[in-house]
Amino acid sequence: MSERTGPVPPADGLRRIASEVLSDLRAVDGALYAAVAATPTPTLDRALRRLSHAADHSKISFAIAGALALAGSRPRRAALAGVGAIAVASASANLLGKRLVRRDRPDREAARVTVDRHVPMPMSASFPSGHTASAVAFATAVGTVLPAASVPLGALAGAVGYSRIHTGVHYPGDVAAGAVLGVASAATALAVASARLPASYPRGQRRK
Repeated sequence: MSERTGPVPPADGLRRIASEVLSDLRAVDGALYAAVAATPTPTLDRALRRLSHAADHSKISFAIAGALALAGSRPRRAALAGVGAIAVASASANLLGKRLVRRDRPDREAARVTVDRHVPMPMSASFPSGHTASAVAFATAVGTVLPAASVPLGALAGAVGYSRIHTGVHYPGDVAAGAVLGVASAATALAVASARLPASYPRGQRRK
């Protein structure tokens, strides 16, 4: 008997398209990672390696939060919002994202990432970037409460995210996902703070 042929069910067609799109995105992700690895940047290598290491466990963000806490009531509120956002981002990245996706870390040796860039390769899954999620969450939350800090902290968060690609421990896609997660974590932390302390975190507006 010959097999029946007919139209592909819509669900199967969507799954096939989604699989092809994901395959293409992985190819672009790998190509971007390889391009960064292959670009000689001896002046940046040491600085970005140090930045990546300093961002371990959100040490930079906590140091900034400590300084803000000493600068007055509004900076103190911003610091508390930032620390809350880090907590949400860290839990979301490490307890949910990494366990659900389980993406392998990049093969730094195969990509020939120069040793001058190396930081310890984490044992956790690669997706999403926890460093980026926490840095972006902190910058977004603090910048919302204290707008004057949004640009420098945003630039710092971007540098932290890029440093994770530059040092070879993350693909660009991991960092992009971490940034999205960071923004969502900041929004969550700010919403919780607004519900608990409506006078300090007014809904829908910023104090000037």
